[in-house]
Amino acid sequence: MQTDAIIFERPGTLDVRRVSLSRPGEGDVVAETLFSGISTGTEKLLYEGAMPSFPGMGYPLVPGYESVARVVEAGPASGRRVGETIFVPGASCYTDAAGLFGANAARLVVAGVRTVPVDPQIAEEATLLALAATAHNAVSRARQAPGLVIGHGVVGRLAARIITAQGHEPPTVWETASERRDSGGLYPVIDPSEDVSGRYAAAIEASGNMAALDAAIARLSKGGEVVLAGFYGERVSFGFVPAFMREISVSIAAEFRPADIQAVLSLIEAQRLSLAGLITHHAAPQQAQTAYRTAFTDRSCLKMVIDWRNAA
Repeated sequence: MQTDAIIFERPGTLDVRRVSLSRPGEGDVVAETLFSGISTGTEKLLYEGAMPSFPGMGYPLVPGYESVARVVEAGPASGRRVGETIFVPGASCYTDAAGLFGANAARLVVAGVRTVPVDPQIAEEATLLALAATAHNAVSRARQAPGLVIGHGVVGRLAARIITAQGHEPPTVWETASERRDSGGLYPVIDPSEDVSGRYAAAIEASGNMAALDAAIARLSKGGEVVLAGFYGERVSFGFVPAFMREISVSIAAEFRPADIQAVLSLIEAQRLSLAGLITHHAAPQQAQTAYRTAFTDRSCLKMVIDWRNAA
């Protein structure tokens, strides 16, 4: 069995070509991808060759962990059924390419237990579940409700929405790019230099820019905390003395867990959290080179989604 897939042949080189799929087992499903998102964090690091080494990593590789698919075959021990719409947070199912994280392909073989059923009516927006779960994990890591979110990309927006959905005061969001400062009135989004509010007990760093860390520490109250919500390919550093004077804690929100996805789905079902307005760009698989370039470089692009529905 073969499928079309987006391939990073080597750092800086992207292609769309046929790859071979592994044989499904009794606990697996075979699913046809509907939509997949492009990550501007981990996928950018993989594309640039800047990703720290992980087990199973190598080139050529299939990236992607933000896919929504329809089940076309379901193993007897998969727990899924044919026709079900599922979120797929990654797959490792290729015999001639590495699967890190492996979900940007037209057809996937994945363990049913790894998949999450989703409402077909939100199939496209469900590509955002990985980022929403990441944001939820970061918010949950904070000992106190974060009053500051750094960065107004997708993770920053979702963190701010989740903080508010949980019944806390809307946070202040720092964003240096003027074109990204519209929140629809849900919470204030300002340039860091314009912040004249008091100190914050906790902050979420969602910009991926380590230069913002010193500015955030300077605005935290004594005993405050910064939660790192991104994935950083370089060393993380900050000025020691300001952090020492305030006894600041720096926490790391690692990979989201299934419980984070379920918590996000519960907030969506209760109409307390919306994923609307975050997908700004679309492309066909054949346009992948342009799509990735746009996702990585265009500040107006919040989330690029690949539409696989008409893929061969």
